[in-house]
Amino acid sequence: MPPKGNQRPMAKPQNAFATLKRIFSYMYGFKAQLVFIVIGIILGSGAGIAGNYLLKPLIDNIEECLETGNKKLSEFIAILCIMGGIYLLGALSSFMYQRLMLKISTTTLMRIRNDLFNKMEQLPIRFFDKHTHGELMSLYTNDTDAIREMLSNSVAQFISSAITIVGVFTFMVALSWQLTLLVIVMFFLIIRVIGFIGSRSGKGFIAQQKAIGSVNGYIEEMIDGQKVVKVFCHEDNAGEEFDKLNEELCMAATRAHTFANILMPIMNNLSYLHYAVTAIAGGIMVVKGMGAMTVGTVVAYLQFTRQFSQPITQVSQQFNSVLTALAGAERIFRVIDEEPEADDGYVTLVNAEIDSDGTIRESEKRTGRWAWKHPHKADGTITYTEVRGNVEFDDVVFGYEPEKTVLNGISLYAKPGQKIAFVGSTGAGKTTITNLINRFYDVPDGKIRYDGININKIKKDDLRRSQSIVLQDTHLFTGTVMENIRYGKLDATDEEVYAAARLANADTFITHLENSYDTMLTADGANLSQGQRQLLAIARAAVADPPVLILDEATSSIDTRTEALIEKGMDSLMEGRTVFVIAHRLSTVRNSHAIMVLEHGKIIERGSHAELIAQRGKYFQLYTGMFELS
Repeated sequence: MPPKGNQRPMAKPQNAFATLKRIFSYMYGFKAQLVFIVIGIILGSGAGIAGNYLLKPLIDNIEECLETGNKKLSEFIAILCIMGGIYLLGALSSFMYQRLMLKISTTTLMRIRNDLFNKMEQLPIRFFDKHTHGELMSLYTNDTDAIREMLSNSVAQFISSAITIVGVFTFMVALSWQLTLLVIVMFFLIIRVIGFIGSRSGKGFIAQQKAIGSVNGYIEEMIDGQKVVKVFCHEDNAGEEFDKLNEELCMAATRAHTFANILMPIMNNLSYLHYAVTAIAGGIMVVKGMGAMTVGTVVAYLQFTRQFSQPITQVSQQFNSVLTALAGAERIFRVIDEEPEADDGYVTLVNAEIDSDGTIRESEKRTGRWAWKHPHKADGTITYTEVRGNVEFDDVVFGYEPEKTVLNGISLYAKPGQKIAFVGSTGAGKTTITNLINRFYDVPDGKIRYDGININKIKKDDLRRSQSIVLQDTHLFTGTVMENIRYGKLDATDEEVYAAARLANADTFITHLENSYDTMLTADGANLSQGQRQLLAIARAAVADPPVLILDEATSSIDTRTEALIEKGMDSLMEGRTVFVIAHRLSTVRNSHAIMVLEHGKIIERGSHAELIAQRGKYFQLYTGMFELS
């Protein structure tokens, strides 16, 4: 079972340098802060190195104080004060750069999320048809969290570790090149250990992430389908399947964390071993008076050995998180780089004043009447056509994939005031026709005309403003009932909202809610029944007052009594408008002016209800129950 949750398996970036450069490009306006961050990292790392180096004169000074009878006690106190000042400076510098880095990282993520969301608003429906909701949500959660972790911690840690390693190694060579040979040997040993354990740990975490995705996906399925599970008494089977997936996750997590958890103990023990060997070698050199080796030199050097191995371990721990963050950033940037929805239309929707002789003039004020403003490129003239809702399909061929057509030579027309119904089995092409009217997809062959204008010439936003659609799957936004209805027309007055609700027969149940029209809806209207949610969707379409109305199984979730009550309101809503209805319940299309029966992307029958019954064809078979609509 593929993962359905937001978990993603770890992946390596394809172009780490370019991705990192692009992430840093979002840090515009922070040049001064970045300079302070670099200075803070240098001071913080340098303070630790300098403080440890001062152990040499401090220890040597103690020996001299003992030999001279505390005559150099003032120097000892001075060195202590200098060390305290250095460590205080390091602490303040670390606080400064971490605070600044946090500010920069959160602002950078805000900018990336803004670009990502704005691009998603511009993408065509085709993009969302090809990507699951969980996959897209993961961009805003897992991937951005990984980038945040990298920017706020990993980047600064890498720079600090690099400075520490170089600085410490330089001082170690200065103190004793002989002991530094031990450091070099230990360094290569540590690198081999990290490589061996890290590769196995990485594979383990990939398996764990996949297992987490499977478990999350299964849990999501079971929660969504809990009623079905109980109806068919599959609780035991569901539990057994979950136990199996959970056990696989347990085993994968055990393997992953076994290697991850032994890395630090092994590194610590290696550092202790190095520490002990260095202490022994340094002690022998002091006793034998080799070179300029002193007790203070050995103590300082021992501190450097601990300080040298620590950043190497930290870098190894951060490496996987950086790769994960860069891989997530590449996924985000791939979406940001997607081609936005193309719109080469130039005919726009304008408010119009229409004289009694039919003369159309553009108006800056809302008049309740609309016209298509059509600039003609050939001669530079502008003509106006009243928006009436005449829709014509002329031999339209379309397929979501080039090699598989869904519509094959569809031709039809609809005039204002006409109700056109589409019936047929699932996959016949009913919803596809309405998707083409909205230009969610463009047709490769044939033409669709709206008031005599090829819809490819009409700007998509203006085309969609002239239509309203009520989908079978109703979506309500977090907000009040009033705000959800007004979504169809953002400048609608309260009175227009009330009228639309009455028209859809939603006013009765709305006024019985706790706060009437001010009742808050959350979780897609979970506190309403499916029928009530559908009524709000119809009211939302009604308040838009469009010339073209599309009802995609708009009454599928409404009982027959409520359906009968709203039919009168729907008749008022549809008066003077072109209405397209997709229906599985054939009783809802009997009063249509024309019924189109589709099969395999073709219109095989057309006519009124009475005419199609008289033909005793496919519609007659569907209506009398000889065939079921699926």
